[in-house]
Amino acid sequence: MTVFAYLYTHPLLESAPPDDLWGAEVVRVYRDFGGDESQSGQSRPQLQQLLQDCAGGTVAEVRVRRWAELGNSPDAIAPIVTQLQEQGIQLTSLAEGPFPEGDVVAVVAATAAIAQQQRRDSLRLGHARNRVKAQPPPGRAPYGYRRGKDRYTLDRAAAPVVKDFFEQFLLFGSLRGAVRYLAKTYGKRISASTGQRWLSHPVYRGDLLYQDGRVVRDTHTPILGRDEAAQVDRLLRRNRRLPPRTASAQRSLAGLVQCQECGSTLRVAPVSRPRRDQTYLYLRPSACPRAKPCGAIPYDA
Repeated sequence: MTVFAYLYTHPLLESAPPDDLWGAEVVRVYRDFGGDESQSGQSRPQLQQLLQDCAGGTVAEVRVRRWAELGNSPDAIAPIVTQLQEQGIQLTSLAEGPFPEGDVVAVVAATAAIAQQQRRDSLRLGHARNRVKAQPPPGRAPYGYRRGKDRYTLDRAAAPVVKDFFEQFLLFGSLRGAVRYLAKTYGKRISASTGQRWLSHPVYRGDLLYQDGRVVRDTHTPILGRDEAAQVDRLLRRNRRLPPRTASAQRSLAGLVQCQECGSTLRVAPVSRPRRDQTYLYLRPSACPRAKPCGAIPYDA
């Protein structure tokens, strides 16, 4: 009995896999290539040829990489699966195994998986098409931008907030400090992870980042200039070598200096004087081994 394989690829998303993917028993691989996405059945000539060749009664199995490659929707795939099963042909996916027969729950689950895979492929294709045209990827514009006709444009209300965030980080090198500044000054509350993403995201440097990781440079007006971006990258690299709390501490010397006498790390210790309504800062050893602990050092000095 004969074993066939069917392969569908889109040139914007991937290249054809090697022939040895299917196994030595496969005698022929039918290949269709994506193009116009308003596809009808006639746009997959090799799939139609496969179905005609299966009508001879000598085919035992048809292999595919994923069920989603048999059509553009679950409704388009269903009659193909039914036709092959009525002819007694086993339909096998390399990723998902044999297509279920008779088990309604399994068939529903397979249909849902097909729909999910096709949504992912549609999104990837949208990213790929926009990358070719140097247009923004699908989805909402990042904070600070609006989606224009074919590129991002600055949001006059939000862009100054992002710009001020970058300036605060460049001044003090503290991510959490810049996050606190936004909340206090603009009432814009973001998490530290969001702030980290803003600092490293290519979109704020005038570049576009697509789902496959490719970056297209100089596609729109940047909020962060190239020189400033280089400084941000240096600060981020420096902060990675420090403990997380130290890199974003309000006091820049926290955890960075040691006592010259005992070698203990110095911590910041505030001392309040209620009558004078003043607070003084000192650096004290966190774990001094001496019987008489080393004295505190005035932080400001």
